[in-house]
Amino acid sequence: MSDNYGFKNHQQGIYFVTLTIVEWIDLFTRKELRLLIVNSLNFCIEKKGLIVYAWVIMPSHIHMIISAKGEFELSDIMRDFKKFTSKKIISEIKVIGESRRGWLLEMFEKAGEYLKRIKNYKVWKDGNKAKGIETVSFMNEKLDYIHNNPVEDMIVENPEDYLFSSARDYCGQKGLVTIEFLR
Repeated sequence: MSDNYGFKNHQQGIYFVTLTIVEWIDLFTRKELRLLIVNSLNFCIEKKGLIVYAWVIMPSHIHMIISAKGEFELSDIMRDFKKFTSKKIISEIKVIGESRRGWLLEMFEKAGEYLKRIKNYKVWKDGNKAKGIETVSFMNEKLDYIHNNPVEDMIVENPEDYLFSSARDYCGQKGLVTIEFLR
């Protein structure tokens, strides 16, 4: 994570980030794992200073528009989020009735096999693909991209129908993650 998780020296900006599962594995096909991410995001919002403006959980990745409050640094929050969720995901895979359990654990073990900092399993790809949001047009582009991702992937017909996205909040419904509005 030598790139400071992609946030460079300006930790207090607003960023569009993408967190990706190693090998683009479709991990978030199980509601238990999606809810684990939702709960972890809400914890980071409540306890770690994360501000989420938009989010979506796709089968193999997560897109968000985020920033951090005051003295909190995004790189620290994202590092802790990924470390915690990695461990919880592995634990959850071992207890839920996941038909791909053996294969998933093998893939995550192989992904971390030659990395000194990984003890057993590597779930997330390194980095966050963080892109600073510096213009209103770029912000709107990424907000629309996040909300329309499940529509483009043919998961739902309308963005607000997808439970694991902030599109619901932006359409006047209560979403699963506490957000702050951009518009």
